Amino acid sequence: MSSRTKAAASNHPERRHASVFAALGDRTRLALIGRLSCGERQSISRLTKGSRLTRQAVTKHLRVLEGAGLVMCSRKGREILFEFTPGPMEEAKTYLDEVGRQWEDALGRLKAFIAAHQG
Repeated sequence: MSSRTKAAASNHPERRHASVFAALGDRTRLALIGRLSCGERQSISRLTKGSRLTRQAVTKHLRVLEGAGLVMCSRKGREILFEFTPGPMEEAKTYLDEVGRQWEDALGRLKAFIAAHQG
């Protein structure tokens, strides 16, 4: 993600949340998040071990997760290590909690309206 895209996303929470939801909308990326959520940085080799996916496919998925801010990479010697960054997911959860509260409030108002207007 370019610095301009990151800056635009940071100014618009809906865009940040949308990129997180889009990144998590893929089974392979969800599995990668699951593997990385242990808190340990992992290489591409380790992430592809026991998988049918190629290193290139895993790298592509990791770049999508990185673009959404869910994964961060760093270099250690010749290896690139990836780690899960929970902040964007926590922000998305907070957003979903708020939307859920808004729906509950709206449903409560609707129920109260119906109750008030029934014979």
